[in-house]
Amino acid sequence: MSIMRRLLTFAFFIAIAFPVSGESYDLLRRNLKSHIQYLSSDVLQGRKTGTKGEKMAAEYLYDALESNGVIMLTDRNGQDFTIMNDGDSIHSRNIVGIIEGCDSLLRDEYIVVGAHFDHLGTNNLMVDGTPVTQIFAGADDNASGVATLIELSRLVSENRFDFPRSIIFVGFGAKEHAMAGSWYFVNRAFRGIGNVKAMINLDMLGRGNAANPFKLFSQVSIAELNPIKEETSKRPVSISPAVADATISPSDFLPFYEAKIPIFFFTTGKHREYHTIRDTPKLILYNNLVEESIYIFHFLEVMANKDVLFKSFNASSKDREPTISEDGVYSFSECDKRPEFFHSDEKHFLDSWVYKYLKYPKAAISQGIQGVVEVEFIIEKDGSVTNVRVVRGVDALLDEEAVRVISVSPKWIPGRIGGNKVRTKITLPVLFILRKG
Repeated sequence: MSIMRRLLTFAFFIAIAFPVSGESYDLLRRNLKSHIQYLSSDVLQGRKTGTKGEKMAAEYLYDALESNGVIMLTDRNGQDFTIMNDGDSIHSRNIVGIIEGCDSLLRDEYIVVGAHFDHLGTNNLMVDGTPVTQIFAGADDNASGVATLIELSRLVSENRFDFPRSIIFVGFGAKEHAMAGSWYFVNRAFRGIGNVKAMINLDMLGRGNAANPFKLFSQVSIAELNPIKEETSKRPVSISPAVADATISPSDFLPFYEAKIPIFFFTTGKHREYHTIRDTPKLILYNNLVEESIYIFHFLEVMANKDVLFKSFNASSKDREPTISEDGVYSFSECDKRPEFFHSDEKHFLDSWVYKYLKYPKAAISQGIQGVVEVEFIIEKDGSVTNVRVVRGVDALLDEEAVRVISVSPKWIPGRIGGNKVRTKITLPVLFILRKG
C-alpha cells in the first residue's frame, strides 16, 4: 500500500465516527424530514411522470446535489427522454452528478447510487356530487429514497478523501413507467456504463420496523457480499439489513442487473399504504431512516475502498455477450419498445405469474436449499416464451421449478425495433427463500 493510501486509510478511521455524533445525527434527521416533506407536498401534485410536479422534484434534487458539492453531469433539465404511452409522448428526465474519487488509479471506476423521484400523481373522483382531487403524496415511495440519496451525497462530499472510487448520484424519472429512466441511463445515456462496478438502489426506506424490516437484495454471491457486510458492521452502525426474500419488488436496479452489473437494493418494502393516498410524511419513521442512511453510507464507503470489486463481474465490456446474437435474437436493452406482460413490465410478470404459481419443491425445503436462480428466455415475435434455460443455478430442484413456471407463461406483447416485432432475450432472477417457521 502506498504512503498516500496509508495516510488516507488512517484519516478514514479517524473520521468514521462522525455520522453518529449527536449534532450530526440531528442534522441528518432534520434534513431527511425536510426533503420528504417538500417532495411529498401538495404543490408537487404526486410527481407523476411527465408532469410539472415531476419536473419540480427533479429540479429540487439537482439543486440539493449541487449545493452538497456534487459535480453535476446534467443541467437542471436533466437527461431528457421521451416515453410513448398509448400514442402520446411523455417527457421525463434523469438528474446525474458525480463526486470524483481521490485515488488516481480507482477514480475511473464508478459506484452508482440511484433513487427514482416520480410517483403516481393525482386521481379525480366525485364525493357526494362534489369533484375531489386525491393526491398520491408518495412520502415513502419514493421521497424517502430521494431524501436518503441527497444526504448520502452530502456525507460523501464531506468525507470525499475516504472514497478512492468515484460515486455517481442519479435521480431516475419514470420508474412507474416500466423503469424507463434507469433503462435509459444504462442503455442510452451514460457513456461510462462499462466502468460501473456496482449500483446501490434506494427505494421505499421510510417504514422500517418489525413488520417491514430493513432489507438488502443482491445477486452478488454470499462469498463476495459477506466480507462487505462484516466490514460495515465494524463501523458505527446500529442496524444491519436482513436478506431480502421472494417478495422483493423489481425497481430501478433491474436494468443494471440485466447489464450484469452488481446491484444492491436497500428497502423496507411494501406496506398497506403503498400506492395509496395515505403514504404521507407523518407515517415516516425518521429515526429508523437515519439509522438506515448511516448503514448505507458505511456500506458504500467499504465498497469504495476495496482494492478489487466483485471478480466474477470483472469482464470488460469487450468480453461481454453481444447484444444481438445469432438467429436474430435481440437483447432486452436493444428494443425501442420492450416486451410487455399484459401491458406491464417484468415486475408484473414476477409478481402476478412467477411467484403466484411457483411451487417450492418439498425436497428442497426439507434440505434447506434456497437461493436465486437466474433464468434466460426468449420472447418470440408472436409473444410466446421459448428457449427457457438457467444461466446461474442453485440446485437442480430449484432450477427445474424456475424453468417450469416460466415455460408455461402466457404470451407476452413482443418487443419492437423500428416498429417491427423482434425476438427478445430476457434474464430474470427467481428467488427461493426459506423463512423460519
